[in-house]
Amino acid sequence: MDRMKRNQWVFTAATVLVMVVLLYVFNGPFRGEGSKEVSYSDFLAEVRAGHLAEVQITEKKLIGIVKEEKPGAGKAVAPRMLTATRLPGMDETELLKEMEAQGVKYSGQIQTGLSWLYVLASWALPMLFLAWIFRVGMQRMQQAGGALTFGKTRAKIYDESARTKVTFQDVEGVDEAKAELVEVVDFLKHPKKYQSLGGRIPKGVLLVGPPGTGKTLLAKAVAGEAGVSFFSISGSGFVEMFVGVGAARVRDLFEQAKSKAPCIIFIDELDAIGKSRSGMSPSDAEREQTLNQLMVEIDGFDTSEGVIIMAATNTPEVLDPALLRAGRFDRQVIVNRPDLTGREAILRVHARKVKLAAAVDLNTIAARTPGMVGSDLATVVNEAALLAARRGASAVEMRDFEEAVDRVMLGLEQKTRVMTAEEKERVAYHETGHALVALSVEHADPVHRVSIIPRAVGTLGYTLQLPLHERYLMTKPEIEDRVAVMLGGRAAEEIIYNGVISTAASNDLEQASELVRQEVTRFGMSTQLGPLTWGMTPQARFLRAPFGAEQRNYSEHTAQMIDEEVRHIIDEIYTRAKKILTRRRADLERVAAELIRKETLNRDKLDRLLSKSQLAAAAPRESGQVSS
Repeated sequence: MDRMKRNQWVFTAATVLVMVVLLYVFNGPFRGEGSKEVSYSDFLAEVRAGHLAEVQITEKKLIGIVKEEKPGAGKAVAPRMLTATRLPGMDETELLKEMEAQGVKYSGQIQTGLSWLYVLASWALPMLFLAWIFRVGMQRMQQAGGALTFGKTRAKIYDESARTKVTFQDVEGVDEAKAELVEVVDFLKHPKKYQSLGGRIPKGVLLVGPPGTGKTLLAKAVAGEAGVSFFSISGSGFVEMFVGVGAARVRDLFEQAKSKAPCIIFIDELDAIGKSRSGMSPSDAEREQTLNQLMVEIDGFDTSEGVIIMAATNTPEVLDPALLRAGRFDRQVIVNRPDLTGREAILRVHARKVKLAAAVDLNTIAARTPGMVGSDLATVVNEAALLAARRGASAVEMRDFEEAVDRVMLGLEQKTRVMTAEEKERVAYHETGHALVALSVEHADPVHRVSIIPRAVGTLGYTLQLPLHERYLMTKPEIEDRVAVMLGGRAAEEIIYNGVISTAASNDLEQASELVRQEVTRFGMSTQLGPLTWGMTPQARFLRAPFGAEQRNYSEHTAQMIDEEVRHIIDEIYTRAKKILTRRRADLERVAAELIRKETLNRDKLDRLLSKSQLAAAAPRESGQVSS
């Protein structure tokens, strides 16, 4: 007899015992508890003595209720004298006379307060309740192998009856990742082709990439293309407060997967259980056991069984090296942010069910969304549809997409936030300073829109620049031109208000300082410090490292040199931005005045304010480089 059968027998015996006890308790009134069996003559003597307060006459019994003042109060029960051919005899008549003489109440019905509904409920309800407990308990034990279900996996199963309908046609913008996974799909469809040649498909495929790039969707597409079952679970779904539960869930997951082979096991956020075991505290014992069991299970199955394990993570550098060795997660597929073509393809996928106007150009929208991932683009399409529905339009137009992109990138417009006339003027000069410097330097991205409408992200205005193409690296002049644009707002305030500046440039200064410090310490672009890196920053591969996590590996003297070099470069770039705006002060005042009036200026309006002849005559694009 195995463990499951033994548990079933124990549970059955315990249920029967509880049922007997409950029936005994519920049906106490019918067993005459507290009653005393006496003869008919003794019962009559009790009536004559005046000890009884009430007599109840039933079909077969006389039930006398003893007065409370009599010690040992209870019930006296005697058999009734009956004949088959006539009414009750003289003895019964004498009993009735004595009861009338003593003032004893009597009735021919049972007056115990137990109605027929109570009788039915007292027997049926306990039995139904126990039967329900028995049924649920047996089901739980059959599914999980015990009375408790802590060890049962919480994976969401898409089997033959609920198979995922996602295919590669629903996944765009990650063509390289899809090409890597075609081999996995082909193996699940035609395993004999590989087995006949002695080939072995990788046991584990790890999808790595930034959040929102479609790693989970890609795993579902693999299962949908192959037409196999799909087990999906988060890494945190294994871990509980009880040590050993996670390991039991891992075992249960792989047992179910083998029974439904061929199939795919997908673990999202693998880093929740797969972090390196070095430096673990005693409180991490549950996570360590879960990780050990996962590695054992991966080693224990053969891909010829048709079970392939896939996982996704944003931080592959924190995973345990033993988990990534050959024979486990030995293939890593990079799911990067989509480029311009990929973003356009993603927008087309999400816009399939959206009614678009004829003038909508998804390529322009894709160009406006550099750095966005699939989840961001899906939000853009949905926000555009909501905006169109809100204004009662019959189709989604280009202006809806423009506003949707601004909402996702910058937040909602804060139209209820009213600035004073002085604040509005200062913000207008600040944003115009950014725009004019961007129009003047050589390597700045083109200006798309300038606005002084506050946004939910905490900005009082913004200057939106859109790159012409994807950038994967930056040169020193490009970095310094970008810093010049950041400092243009503060420079404009200083010029217009005679050195009186505001807090509007706080975020610009933070970004400019960080970028210049990276130029000096990380990119080796300083002639004073040479082509060296200073400081060790534990950079995450796809997620930004925590602020202030840099570890210094240089002396105090070198730290002083770094600070001086950063200050020197910032001062040089700031001086250049001030020179540009001083030379173009007339343009600065003209654009700021129009911005105060209109609140938002797009590139066409800027071009009309600054004609090409004026632009060429007043401010040729500069390509100066800071000497360091």
